[in-house]
Amino acid sequence: MDNKEFAKKLEYRTRQFGISIIKLSAILPNTIEARVIKNQITKSGTSVGANYREVNRSRSKRDFKNKIKISESEASET
Repeated sequence: MDNKEFAKKLEYRTRQFGISIIKLSAILPNTIEARVIKNQITKSGTSVGANYREVNRSRSKRDFKNKIKISESEASET
């Protein structure tokens, strides 16, 4: 598997991850505590894929490293 193929597969997986997070968020109870968690995981979980797509459009190695760290950070936060 070459880098482009790997990047394309990971982009797909991060999109699926975001969709799964939205589905999970939809089934959480409507309590104050759950709403806090729901908002946080939805923001950070959907951000992983969006940020990874930006990684694939980076302009330099330095830009790539910076953007991949952001995506990694959002994944950890989720």
